[in-house]
Amino acid sequence: MAEITYVRGDATVPSGKGVKVIAHVCNDIGGWGKGFVLALSRRWPEPEAAYRAWHRDRAHNDFGLGAVQLVRVEPWVWVANMVGQRGIRRGSKGVPVRYEAVDTALARLADEALRLGASVHMPRIGCGLAGGKWSRVEPLVAGRLAARGIAVTVYDHGEGGA
Repeated sequence: MAEITYVRGDATVPSGKGVKVIAHVCNDIGGWGKGFVLALSRRWPEPEAAYRAWHRDRAHNDFGLGAVQLVRVEPWVWVANMVGQRGIRRGSKGVPVRYEAVDTALARLADEALRLGASVHMPRIGCGLAGGKWSRVEPLVAGRLAARGIAVTVYDHGEGGA
């Protein structure tokens, strides 16, 4: 069993050697423009372009809650667009994050990370604009990734802890 390592830094600049996958949670309505995706788009255009095309062609592909799209952005770096959020607004139905979808996406990500021989790097997925609680997401990350021997690094950006 691998461990989850917590560091202060920028998840778009993953540390360590070898193949790395930067994982993050996307919504299921094709929206890309707030939160961590802005940092991704500042570094690479490919994840946003791929996500938008994936959503646009959703009638003919697997786009939906729990789906994962891997986008290569550098020779040793991939971005995993994971659909784990229903819509973008908090309201009468609660927060947008869907823990079951995050769990499904992490299981799919684990298969891909093992295939690539990659470590996984992420912010506290599903806990920003998606409104989730890390106390609910962390066990999913541990169970789906770390338990399968995949090294995971979680990045806290800025001052203070999340």
